[in-house]
Amino acid sequence: SSLFCPTDLKPQNIDWQMSANRQAHSTDNYNSQELILRRGQPFSFSLTLNRVLRSGESLGFIVSTGPSPSESAKTRAVFSLSSGTSGGSWYAQLMSQRENTLNISISSPANAPIGWYTLNLQVFTQGNNFTLKLGMLILLFNPWSQADSVFMNSQAERQEYVLEDSGAIFVGSTNRISMIGWNFGQFEGDILNICLAILDSSLNFRRDPAHDVARRGDPKYVGRVLSAMVNSNDDNGVIAGNWSGSYTGGRDPRNWNGSVEILKEWKKSGFRPVRFGQCWVFAGTLNTVMRCFGIPARVITNFNSAHDTDRNLSVDVFYDPMGNPLEKGSDSVCQMYHSCGPLWLLKLSLCLKLPSPPSYNGWQVLDATPQERSQGVFQCGPASVAAVREGDVNLDFDMPFIFAEVNADRITWIYDARRNTQKQNSSDTNTIGRYISTKAVGSYSRMDVTEKYKYPEGSSQERQVFDKAVGKLKPNRTFGPTSSTEVERDEREPSISGVFKVNGILAVGKEVNLALTLKNLTRDMKTVTVNMTAWTIVYNGTLVHEVWKDSVTISLDPEEEVQHPVKITYAQYEKYLKADNMIRTTAVCRASDEAEVVVERDVILDNPTLTLKLMDQARMRKPVNVQMIFSNPLDEPVKNCVLMVEGSGLLLGNLKIDVPNLRPKEQSRVRFEIMPTRSGTKQLVADFSCNKFPAIKAMLSVDVAV
Repeated sequence: SSLFCPTDLKPQNIDWQMSANRQAHSTDNYNSQELILRRGQPFSFSLTLNRVLRSGESLGFIVSTGPSPSESAKTRAVFSLSSGTSGGSWYAQLMSQRENTLNISISSPANAPIGWYTLNLQVFTQGNNFTLKLGMLILLFNPWSQADSVFMNSQAERQEYVLEDSGAIFVGSTNRISMIGWNFGQFEGDILNICLAILDSSLNFRRDPAHDVARRGDPKYVGRVLSAMVNSNDDNGVIAGNWSGSYTGGRDPRNWNGSVEILKEWKKSGFRPVRFGQCWVFAGTLNTVMRCFGIPARVITNFNSAHDTDRNLSVDVFYDPMGNPLEKGSDSVCQMYHSCGPLWLLKLSLCLKLPSPPSYNGWQVLDATPQERSQGVFQCGPASVAAVREGDVNLDFDMPFIFAEVNADRITWIYDARRNTQKQNSSDTNTIGRYISTKAVGSYSRMDVTEKYKYPEGSSQERQVFDKAVGKLKPNRTFGPTSSTEVERDEREPSISGVFKVNGILAVGKEVNLALTLKNLTRDMKTVTVNMTAWTIVYNGTLVHEVWKDSVTISLDPEEEVQHPVKITYAQYEKYLKADNMIRTTAVCRASDEAEVVVERDVILDNPTLTLKLMDQARMRKPVNVQMIFSNPLDEPVKNCVLMVEGSGLLLGNLKIDVPNLRPKEQSRVRFEIMPTRSGTKQLVADFSCNKFPAIKAMLSVDVAV
């Protein structure tokens, strides 16, 4: 060692036994040269001194983390090399000794803060003591250790929720659930360092670095910090959200294929928010950071998710008498779907204000999409999934908001600006929180976890839980946006019913064919005035543009059912369709002086297929060709075509390929090369965009042979 030592005893060589340690700690996947370890588990190294230790001479160690390490905060530990072990704190053991080479094992406590540590050696000799730096290591959470609060018992679940670096996120609507691939990439080069930099950029760290680092042993604390930092609101976090439908100055959220590019761009830009994200982008990125730190995590999608701002456990939806949806009131109308990232925790009771039953351990909802402030910052969770199911909305964190997301009542209003009145049209207790979905363990099928979040809709328990939650919140259950409008309630049973049915296929470039089916529920003749509109929307209900409207009068004989065709041409919606491919159709139907009946239907148009084909058997470190096939279904050319591809373990970084313009009905075939670096089944994710199709997704499973 070139370091100055006041005595003749000094270390000559240190062997970190990197590959054996990283294999034992399940960190051999990280694409970096660091010593990456899991807490609560021993690691070994050998230390060669320039001579044998004499009697009266001894060695000790100091580990420290954070800017101002202290023993009281457990961010610094001083311990000697001994033969015994001490539970719950750092200790070093001499395993064996051959002359002047010592084989040493060091273990950290199972609740140690995660992050970068410095390991120093202390040498005590003939009254002279000195300290020198041996090296640096990174400590992570340990779901393999029973003593760790993130312990997960099942190896298959650990494989999926900690080690799996690609996955799928469910999107769409209740009548059309689809899946997009997502490259989590938590083991890619530099991602672990960027994830640790996220913690060091947080408001908590900036306010009080020592306190923040000391709390990094608690996965609930780390999760809450990350839920605030993955969105850029308040704190210059990683991703800037945008739901306007216009994404100039950034990337359409639909075009991302995974988190790696986002995290690298955030670092490269000097930690400026990356533009733009929507819920699945926040969820996918949060999931990457959690898995990277060793916290088991998964992405959950809730269909028909409510955004209740006033804690009255109901969301209000407004229409005008002409059938136009109104953006009115502070509740955002039910989103088609909402993705968030639960984390797994076993020992919870430490943080809850009230003693919570052990059954509230397990999955906790954590949400990084900036929807509402919590403790002054856009963050959400962790909140126990089991507690949500039981309606215990008084527990930490953000329970009323999360309970409402899956269980609010949806109330429809007709607002008449001319007369300044609003009428409650209908109240629906079972639309919200449907098909709560996540990727199954070990396969790409959809796992429905709705019953983990709530009792079955229509069951007596579900209503009991809802009433219990309302009682605990004691909300002032006011409905509608303001008190200045006159509120009317119409308690009469409607005399007609209606539904939109889809005729034929729903595809971008084709005419949308629906039929409004109206039924007379009485034995009297009815004359029904129908005002209809169609709007393109973003998945969270943001209205983009009206693309069609129509008004008709329909006569119904007693108990008669009539179908009225609705046709929306490509020319009408083409310019206003967003990457979500969603159109909301509404009909406000009124029989003479009776209450209106609102009929609504959201339709999602299919994109043409993007196909990926492997041209040969994939092998480690051997280039292999992949072919992309795309056919232009339109009667017009498509231009500005770009293919973006990524996949952890299949290619470094991402590929961006400019694809030539396509004539009407023309097929394109593009070949590109990938270079697998890890064996096993890996996921290739692709996004194709052009002037007519903003985001077409594809994924391909690649089995890589050694």
